Amino acid sequence: MQIFYAPGIKGDMHYLDEGESRHCLRVLRMRKGDMVRLVDGKGTLYGGCISDTVQGRCGIRITSMTAGYEKRDYRLHIAISPLKNQDRFEWFVEKSVEAGIDVITPIICKNTEKRGIKEDRINNIIISAMKQSVKAFRPLLGKPVPFGEFIRRDHEGTRMIAHCSGEFERNAIGKCIRRGENALILIGPEGDFSREEISAALANGFRSVELGKSRFRTETAGVAACLAVYFINQ
Repeated sequence: MQIFYAPGIKGDMHYLDEGESRHCLRVLRMRKGDMVRLVDGKGTLYGGCISDTVQGRCGIRITSMTAGYEKRDYRLHIAISPLKNQDRFEWFVEKSVEAGIDVITPIICKNTEKRGIKEDRINNIIISAMKQSVKAFRPLLGKPVPFGEFIRRDHEGTRMIAHCSGEFERNAIGKCIRRGENALILIGPEGDFSREEISAALANGFRSVELGKSRFRTETAGVAACLAVYFINQ
């Protein structure tokens, strides 16, 4: 059954926005009477039936509602450096949403080569991945923020910085958090965090972690961190 993103549902009738309506009616060629599912990004999964169209917008009659659909008992926040190769960063976003993530914050580090992101495009990727993996909660995309500013903010849960430096003792993520605990993990740029950044993070209450013996690309490290937390919570 096809699934569509439909924020702001009220009552038993909802009209998809222009983009979702176009995809439903013109791309998928769905018609009146076809059954669909909707997610509102706030945790509710709806069942519905296409009832009509008004000025090109697809009307859905709501037939069922499941609040808190697959709600997790932990929150995961990944703060990760943007990448010079935009496709790789977008791949990380897509896969992290599939694995289960709540917040993605781009952090600007000493070795970050590209300091901006395409916010609209990435938010579209988040929505697409959310629908594809049948997630009812929409992950949040934060604004890019300098590393030093970010680590001084108040953050909930266990705070970790994943890096490759042998100068600092590192533990596996599984030794730092337990099932059900909120987690924030910092993932550095190509070239890793600088020694000064790692020291500053540790001084601000972050714990030093590793992702195994392999040396990962930034985007792979981000997904590995998501999956580590995911499996801890299974």
